[in-house]
Amino acid sequence: MHAIATGVAALLAVGTGGAGCPAPVGIDRSAPVITRDDIVIHAPLDRVWRIQTDVENWPAWQSGVGSVVKQTPGPLRPGSSWVWSTEGLEGITSTVVQVDPGRRIVWGGPAQGITAVHVWTFTPTRDGVRVHTEESWTGEPVSANVELLQQALDGSLDHWLHNLKRRAEQGA
Repeated sequence: MHAIATGVAALLAVGTGGAGCPAPVGIDRSAPVITRDDIVIHAPLDRVWRIQTDVENWPAWQSGVGSVVKQTPGPLRPGSSWVWSTEGLEGITSTVVQVDPGRRIVWGGPAQGITAVHVWTFTPTRDGVRVHTEESWTGEPVSANVELLQQALDGSLDHWLHNLKRRAEQGA
């Protein structure tokens, strides 16, 4: 448990970059499981951002998400958190580490011995928005079964992106 708390504390200790701007927080590049994926969504950026960051409504369009209980009111900001379940993992507590509204959001936290760091970036294109996601998993359960958990995370993020695309392009 101490390792998880230390990992999340390290995430929250965001340094600063040039001109006083927060330095971008990223995934754990030394993690045994890392997935990167992206998709182009043919919808306005504000719609894609709104759908992705409205965590309480994830169950309406993400079939793998069973429940979400937001712990902090208002829009997502550093320190915002929610407890949720997805793909058989219960009681996940995710905490926002960094937000650049409409462009980038980073959250992370522990679940069943796994510490995750999840980065989302949104880049306008001529045809809509390119959504790029990166996620890293560390922890004893990950080290014990890297191949299975790599496949699980790969599939989960692919599924998530395609559901986000479908929802945003429907005009939700």
